[in-house]
Amino acid sequence: MLHIVLFNPEIPQNTGNIGRLCAITESRLHLIHPLGFTITDKHLKRSGMDYWKSLDVHHHENWEAFEASPEAPKRLWLLTTKADHAYWDVEFADGDGLVFGNEGHGAPDWLHAKMAGQRLTIPHKNTEMRSLNLSTSVGIVTYEALRQLR
Repeated sequence: MLHIVLFNPEIPQNTGNIGRLCAITESRLHLIHPLGFTITDKHLKRSGMDYWKSLDVHHHENWEAFEASPEAPKRLWLLTTKADHAYWDVEFADGDGLVFGNEGHGAPDWLHAKMAGQRLTIPHKNTEMRSLNLSTSVGIVTYEALRQLR
């Protein structure tokens, strides 16, 4: 299993693609809401995620609640442009988690400091590819990680 962690999720339209990806790959989806954002049925329908409740989704109020939860992955990788190595430079293990900051809400400085040794470029070293939107980046990196696990 692969854990997909969305930090500060606000359910933009492309989040529907992330939900579909999780459903297909049987990944576990974690949503961390440090600002107290609440997902409503209206958001889900607008994002094309009417199947949301059938996914393995876990809501967490903040990072500490996420880390303390029994469903949290043992090892995390932060996907960011502030890293020297790409996702293909590491070996993913079953149960690992990939942390993505939602569009316009990149990971805060404290999370970068906390995960300094576990940061990977998103989606890879080609600077033209770094500007891909959230769902495309999640798709590329998740595919590569799952390919290693199988």
